[in-house]
Amino acid sequence: MTDNSSPRSRDGRRRRTPALIASTALGSAAVLAVSIGAGGPVLAADTPGTGTGSGGQKLSASVTKDLNPAGQTIRITGKDYDETKGVYVAVCKDNGPGRAPSPCVGGVDMTGGSKSSAWIVPKGDSHAGELATAFGPGGTFDVELQIEAKSTTVDCAEVACSVVTRVDHRGLGDRSQDVRIPVTFAAGPPPGGEGVGVPPGTVSYHRTAEFTTAGKPLDVLLHPESKKLYVGSDNLADTADIDERGLYVLDPEDGKALAHLNQAPGNLGTPRASSVSRFIGPLAGDGARFQYPLRGIGSAKQGDTAMRGVWLAAGGTVHDVGPGTSTPTAVLVAQGSKLSEIDPKDGATLRSLTLESGSRFAVDTARGSVWFADFPGGKLYRVDTATLTLKDTIDVPDIASDATGVIEVDPESGAVWLGTGGTILVLGPDGKPVKKITDSDQAIAVAFDKSSRQAFVVRQDRGDLNEPGNDNNGSLTTYDTTDHTRTTEPVSLPGNHGQVGAAAVTVEAGGAVVYVTHPAEGKVLKLVRRVSPKVTEAPADVSVEPGENVTFTARAEGTPEPARRWQVSTDGTTWKDVEGATSATLAFTAELAQNGHKYRAEFKNDAGTTRTYPVTLTVEEEQDTTTGTTTGTDGGSTDGSTDGGTDGGSTEGGTTDGGTDGGSTDGGSTDGGSDSGGADGGGSAGGSAGGSAGGSAGGSAGGWDNGGTGGSTGGSGSGGSVGGGSAGGFTGSGGVGTTGGGGGVLASTGTTVLSAAAAAAALTAAGAVLVRRRRTATANGPDSGTSGPASV
Repeated sequence: MTDNSSPRSRDGRRRRTPALIASTALGSAAVLAVSIGAGGPVLAADTPGTGTGSGGQKLSASVTKDLNPAGQTIRITGKDYDETKGVYVAVCKDNGPGRAPSPCVGGVDMTGGSKSSAWIVPKGDSHAGELATAFGPGGTFDVELQIEAKSTTVDCAEVACSVVTRVDHRGLGDRSQDVRIPVTFAAGPPPGGEGVGVPPGTVSYHRTAEFTTAGKPLDVLLHPESKKLYVGSDNLADTADIDERGLYVLDPEDGKALAHLNQAPGNLGTPRASSVSRFIGPLAGDGARFQYPLRGIGSAKQGDTAMRGVWLAAGGTVHDVGPGTSTPTAVLVAQGSKLSEIDPKDGATLRSLTLESGSRFAVDTARGSVWFADFPGGKLYRVDTATLTLKDTIDVPDIASDATGVIEVDPESGAVWLGTGGTILVLGPDGKPVKKITDSDQAIAVAFDKSSRQAFVVRQDRGDLNEPGNDNNGSLTTYDTTDHTRTTEPVSLPGNHGQVGAAAVTVEAGGAVVYVTHPAEGKVLKLVRRVSPKVTEAPADVSVEPGENVTFTARAEGTPEPARRWQVSTDGTTWKDVEGATSATLAFTAELAQNGHKYRAEFKNDAGTTRTYPVTLTVEEEQDTTTGTTTGTDGGSTDGSTDGGTDGGSTEGGTTDGGTDGGSTDGGSTDGGSDSGGADGGGSAGGSAGGSAGGSAGGSAGGWDNGGTGGSTGGSGSGGSVGGGSAGGFTGSGGVGTTGGGGGVLASTGTTVLSAAAAAAALTAAGAVLVRRRRTATANGPDSGTSGPASV
C-alpha cells in the first residue's frame, strides 16, 4: 500500500517531511534503549507486589502491573507457609476474601511442564519431583510462571485477577493458605465494531431441539463421562395405552432413545413397573443412581435389562435424596424431617438424624455440610456430614412459603441457593444472606457449571390464567455465581408451567448446552449457547492513487461462526453489499470515482449482527510541484552548477551558476565566491580564497534538502561542520556532514561527532539518510574529496 503521508519528488518516490523524519529518528533512537513489540501494548516498567496471608505468610511477585497479555514470565516467592499443606501458585480470578480464587489462567497443570501454575508440597510428599516442588526451609518457595491474560477458563482483561496461593485439591475448603496479589494486564487497541440490536459478544441461549422420546420427564442428568442423557420419567396422561415410566438413556445430540428400563424391585422385592422421580448422581464411567416411588433407591446403565434397587422398609415416603459421605456408595434420604444415610445394597440405615422440620436438602461434599430446608417454617439447618449432627439453625424468613422450594449448593463456592415462589435467596457458605433475586415466576430448578461459573435457573409459570401476570410460560436465565448478576436475558419456555409437574435442568460442562424438562408437554428441551459476533480485527482508512491496490481486512468471533459480507456507501447513509465479497479481505484496484467511498464489514449469526465502524477510501492523483529541468542535490555541488532542489532552492528549481553569492538558492556553494550560499540553506562559509571551511551542511532556516548532506567540501580548510546554522534542515540537525579535513562538530554545541551521548541519534539520522535516492556530487577545491556521504 502506498504511503500517502508525505510529498513526492519528481521521480515518483515519497519524500518525508522534516516533522515525520524527526519523529522517526526519535522513535528509532528509543528502540536502542528498549525494545517493544511492534503493534503490541505499551508495557510499563516492572512493578513488584507483595501480599500477606492470615497466618503471616508472605507472597511476592516480580511484576504485577501492565503484564504482557500475550505472555510474560514472572517470579513468585513465598515464605512462612504451613509446610504440612500443599499449595497451588497461579494467576486466578479473584473472587474476594474468603472465596476460593478460581478459575485460574491455564487451568490445572497435570504434567508439571505448562509453567502456568506451580504446585508446592510438603517435604517427602510422593508428588515432589517433576510434578511438584517441595517447600524450602521456613515454608519457602521460589518459582517462575509463564502468565497470559486469557485462557479457555478465564479472561483477566474482563475480570479481576491476582497472583494467588491456595491449599491444593486435598483441602479445597481450606482457606488458611490463601494469599493474593492483584495483577493487571496491558490493554491492546480495541478493534472497532457496533452491535445491531444487541451489543457485540452478547451471550444467549437458543432452543434447538425438543425430545419427545422419554414420556413425561421428571428429572434429567447429563453424564459427565459417557455424555449420555439420562431421563427419569412417568406416564403422560394422553398416552395411557403406552407405559412410559422408567429410566431412559438418550443420545444428547438428537434425543434418540438408546435404552428404556421400567422394571424395579417393589416393596416385596419383586420387579414391577416404576417411574424414576429424581437422580442422586452419576455412576463411575456410565449409568446413574436414582430414587423411584415411593421408597425405592435404584441404579442402572445402558445395557442393563432392568433397574437394580432396594425398597426401604422403614420410614415414610422419600422426599429427597443425595450422595452419602460415610462410604462411596452410601445414599442420604429425607423422609419428612428425618435425614438418614442408608446402604443401597440392602437398605440398611447406617445413621440418622431427626430435625425439627423440613423435607428438602442439598449436600456440600467439599465442605462437609448438608443444608436441610424447612420452607414453610422459613428455617435452614446445617448438618455436619462427618458426624451427622446439627451444627446450626438459621432463620430465613424470605423463603417462608407453603410451596415446595428448591435448594442447591454451588460446588465451587459453597453458596446455598434457596428458591421458593418468585424469590431466590443466595447464602454464603456461612449461611449469611448474600443476594436476593426476585421474579414473577416460581423458581423451580437450579444447576451450576463450575468452569463458566454460572448458575442456570429454571422458572415455571403457576399455570393459572385466572391469576394476574400468569401466561403459562416458563423461562431459563443464567447468573454469574461470583456476583450473582444476570448474564443472559431470560429465554422463554412456552407452555412450561407447574400445574402437572416441576421442571428440571442439567448442564454440559462448560455451559455450552443446557437440557430442561417440560413435563406439561412431555418434552426435553435442548438449548445451545450462542454468542453474537465480536470484531477482532477491523479495517482502517486508506489513501491511495488511482490504479493502486486497496485491501481492507475484518474478522470477528462468535458462536456459531458468523457469516460475513462487505458493504459500501457513497454517502455514509445508504449501504449496499459488495457483490461476492464474503471473505476476510476485500481487495480491489482503486479508481478516482471511488474517492470518499465508505466501507464496512457486517457479521451475522443466530445471536445477532455486528458491523465494523465505517472507514473511508481516499483516491487522489499525484500533485507534481516541480518545474525545473534537473533535481537538485542536497546542499548543492561544490561549484554551484546544479539546479536548486524542490525544498528551498531557486524558484521551482531554476539553474543558477556559482558566483559571488555562493551558488543556487537551494544550498549550492561556489568554489571561490566571497559570500555565503543562497537564502534557503547555502553554505554559511562557502569559503573565500579557496574555501577555508568547506561549506556547512545546513543553513539558516533550512528544510530537508536545505541542510543537504554535508554541503560542499570546499577548499583546503578544516572540514565542514556537522550541523550548520540555527534552525537548520534535518540532516544539519541530525548530524551527518562533510569531514573535509579535521573532525566535524555537532551543530553549534561543539560536541565531538558520535560522542557516547549522541550515538543513538547519530545512528538514527544516518539510517534516515540512507533511504534517500542515490546521488553523486563533485568537488573542485585543491584539498577537496567527495561532498557529504559520497552517495545517499
